[in-house]
Amino acid sequence: MRPALWWRWWVAAAVASCLLAARPAGAAWCIARSGASEKSLQTALDYACGPAGGADCAPIQASGLCYLPNTVAAHASYAFNSVFQRARAAPGACDFSGIATITLTDPSYGSCTYPASPSTAGQSGSPGSTSGIPSPPDSGGGGGLSPPDLGPGDDSGAVTAAAAEFFLPLAVSCLVYLLLHT
Repeated sequence: MRPALWWRWWVAAAVASCLLAARPAGAAWCIARSGASEKSLQTALDYACGPAGGADCAPIQASGLCYLPNTVAAHASYAFNSVFQRARAAPGACDFSGIATITLTDPSYGSCTYPASPSTAGQSGSPGSTSGIPSPPDSGGGGGLSPPDLGPGDDSGAVTAAAAEFFLPLAVSCLVYLLLHT
C-alpha cells in the first residue's frame, strides 16, 4: 500500500461502517398491503391473533401502545409482523393470502415499536385476543379463519429482502475497491 493512499482506507472504512449501521442486519417487517379490503384484513387479523397464528396482539388492544390508529389495517400490520417475527422471518410467513408484504423500512411510530426479531416479538396470542377489535359479519366461508398462504404466491417482498442482503455487501465491496484502486 502506498503511503499517500491511507486516507482512502479511512474513507472506505467510514462509508462501509455507515452503510452497515444504517439498519439492523437482516431487519425486515411484515405489514398489510395497501389496498387490501377491510374484510380480508379482519379475517387475517382474527387468524393471526388466534391460537393458530400465535401473534402477540396485546399492543393493539385498547390499552396497548399500538392501538392508535384504531384501524383494521394498522392492527393487521402489527399482528402480521408478530407472526412473521415469531416464524423467524421465513418468507412464506408474510403472505396471509396475498394481503401482506415484507418491508425493509421500520413501520414503528411514536411509542409503538414493531418487533424486528423473534426475541422481541412478545408472547403468543390467545383465543379472543382481538376482543377490542371489531369483526366483520360472517362471510359464510366456514368460520372465517384461514392460515397464511404458504404456496407459490407473491413473495416479492421476500425477494426484495434477500436482494438487499446480497447487494448491500456487494455495493460496499465495490465502493471499497474503487476507492483503493483509483
